[in-house]
Amino acid sequence: MPTENDMTALAETINQLPLVDHHVHGALRADVDRAGLENLLTESDRPVPGWMTQFDSQLGFAVRRWCAPVLDLSPHASAEDYMDRRTELGTREVNRRLLTASGIGRYLVETGFRGDEILGVTEMAEASGVPAHEVVRLETVAEQLAGAGVSAAEFPHRFPELLAELSADAVGLKSIVAYRYGFDFDPTRPSESEVVRAAGNWLREVETSGAAPVVDPVLLRFLLWSGIDRGLPLQLHSGYGDPDLRLDRCDPLLLTGWLELVEPTGVDVLLLHCYPFHRSAGYLAQAYPHVFFDVGLGVNYTGARSDAIIAESLELAPFAKVLFSSDAWGPPELHHLGALLWRRGMLRAIGDWVADGDWSTADACRVVRMIGAENATRVYRLPSTTTSNPSTSESAEPENVPTKHGRSTGA
Repeated sequence: MPTENDMTALAETINQLPLVDHHVHGALRADVDRAGLENLLTESDRPVPGWMTQFDSQLGFAVRRWCAPVLDLSPHASAEDYMDRRTELGTREVNRRLLTASGIGRYLVETGFRGDEILGVTEMAEASGVPAHEVVRLETVAEQLAGAGVSAAEFPHRFPELLAELSADAVGLKSIVAYRYGFDFDPTRPSESEVVRAAGNWLREVETSGAAPVVDPVLLRFLLWSGIDRGLPLQLHSGYGDPDLRLDRCDPLLLTGWLELVEPTGVDVLLLHCYPFHRSAGYLAQAYPHVFFDVGLGVNYTGARSDAIIAESLELAPFAKVLFSSDAWGPPELHHLGALLWRRGMLRAIGDWVADGDWSTADACRVVRMIGAENATRVYRLPSTTTSNPSTSESAEPENVPTKHGRSTGA
């Protein structure tokens, strides 16, 4: 049976591992008031009703419990005190504290959504003190091309050229086809004539309105296949998100036909977040060698219940196919909590298995390193991350965490 030293070694491995956040966005540039912050602590795109507060949610409680001490407040500080202290410190200092306290060792920053409101790749590296790399969003590239006045006839050739140019230094690509249409699309590659016809309709709409998102399924399929042709790992938002998507059309099982067509290309596909379809994603990751997944967005928003989601993500897929992400956008609280809650959830889930004798401590530590950093390093061909982050040992789990057997896993 494991000893107290074994459990301490597992806790130290988890808490000191420099995580690779393989899908994240920048932290906020500007100060926000309480209403602004609360609107960023939900995936809803509707205003927060006056009779409630987002601080009364799993995420809001997690912010008050785990982020407050990083800002020199007591755990469970009131929302009022938290906002007062946040305002006093200012966004730049709040970013610095929460990003560095997370113990994340490398960020893969997706830059395609409201980039003027958040830090870019270089700025994220400066604010956090760790390396950052870019992930390019396919739909944003297409919309930039439309804004530049491309013709429908030019579009099938110009898009791959611009994509190659804009992703020359990127480590991956990303698509939000789940938002723009859903996963129940024709999986085959569209013909050039189909693309030209669809591009003509879309570009006329852009000309009339001044801007229009790509929603035509033919064009979205073209963007996906162009991304596959580019050869970089391709991320797909899957499952939970804001009301722009229809969750019933975002189960990754709907991608099965497309994934089978992609498999011979050798391009890796990374299913992001996946909640509540993370078990479907686990099946796909087990069945297909080029499919990987994470549960990033679901971890932050479920707070104290995130332990269950993290444990469920370890049920079916080989551990070499599971990655860590936070999917944080804007408030650095989300970057910090994404890492902290993942560490805590891994410690509780794997700690129980070690305590039960199902896993050895050595295997548990090895799996933590795989999921937390090594899998992303391999898939995205990143420089190796080997340095520990001692600063995370207190922020990730300052208290002894009992397993279901009451054994302390230490910190």
